[in-house]
Amino acid sequence: MKIHGRHYRTIFPAEDGEGVSIIDQTKLPFDFALERLATLDDAAVAIRDMKVRGAPLIGATAAYGVALAMMRDASDAALAEAVRVLGATRPTAVNLHWALARVERRLAALAPNQRIRAAWTEAEAICDEDVEQNHAIGTHGARLLAEIHARTKKPVNVLTHCNAGWLATVDWGTAMAPIYQAHDAGVPVHVWVDETRPRNQGAALTAYELGAHGVPHTVIVDNAGGHLMQHGRVDICFVGSDRTTAAGDVANKIGTYLKALAAKDNGVPFYVTLPVTTIDWTLGDGVAEIPIEERSAREVTHLTGEDESGAIHTVRVVAPGSEAGNPAFDVTPARLVTGLITERGVCAASREGLAGLYPDYAKTAAE
Repeated sequence: MKIHGRHYRTIFPAEDGEGVSIIDQTKLPFDFALERLATLDDAAVAIRDMKVRGAPLIGATAAYGVALAMMRDASDAALAEAVRVLGATRPTAVNLHWALARVERRLAALAPNQRIRAAWTEAEAICDEDVEQNHAIGTHGARLLAEIHARTKKPVNVLTHCNAGWLATVDWGTAMAPIYQAHDAGVPVHVWVDETRPRNQGAALTAYELGAHGVPHTVIVDNAGGHLMQHGRVDICFVGSDRTTAAGDVANKIGTYLKALAAKDNGVPFYVTLPVTTIDWTLGDGVAEIPIEERSAREVTHLTGEDESGAIHTVRVVAPGSEAGNPAFDVTPARLVTGLITERGVCAASREGLAGLYPDYAKTAAE
């Protein structure tokens, strides 16, 4: 995607070949800043502190983190430690562990003196594949938007939650890719952007992306979605996924489940967009089996924003002395999901639906 007329990926090798550049998403939307990652610890902090976030981007960053570690020590012990450190940063997104397992498997078969180049090559391949997958997701999802417009002859109103755009991936995004492709093809699209408390990824990141791309959008408070659906102002919902089970249950940013319930009650199609790397073929019951990250209470009790002079401040918004809980994700059962949009096409949110698109993966998992 482009910022100020220049194309960016969210993560890319530094020009000197000695590090990795990321967009520091904690500074958006008020400051577009690149940050250099030079060590394993830099990569781990970037993931843990959400300088990078979104399941696909977390996986890509972890892969580059291993490459950075190998530049300093390519021994078996260092490889195992890099995988351990990065694997402990965030528990819910399956892409993190998928990427680490892929890189570890590739490097373990090599001599230490071959691992540096191989690690960089594997990380770059993961990034390139992510871009291709997300573009394909966009193509499949854009057809749904075009069909709605052809039927209604009106702009298509899409509701999103959190940020599943290019900032959550290497490029294009998952839930946002269909919107960008439909918009670019001339389909009139308007996006209802959930603010997505407590970190406001919708208001800060999705709105930033849509504005940069020229897509009409309106930021709403999280609790407004059901009201809009009741009054016929939402045609379709697109959300992303941090982990999807083999049976079609979906873990995504906290609040997704409530949107799915409202959509079901009002007959609004509710689609989840995801690449194959987000599917956890080992799990069946998402509510019981997917680990849910509990993040700092401070994300709930405090907000950061810009005042009228342009100065950035962090302020407390919760009564002093009150405790705050902060589960970062919830699980939407497959029965509430209209369909899954993947790089291979659209399928039912079910074991049979996923196996139909991915017979190779489903067979391997069964074995």
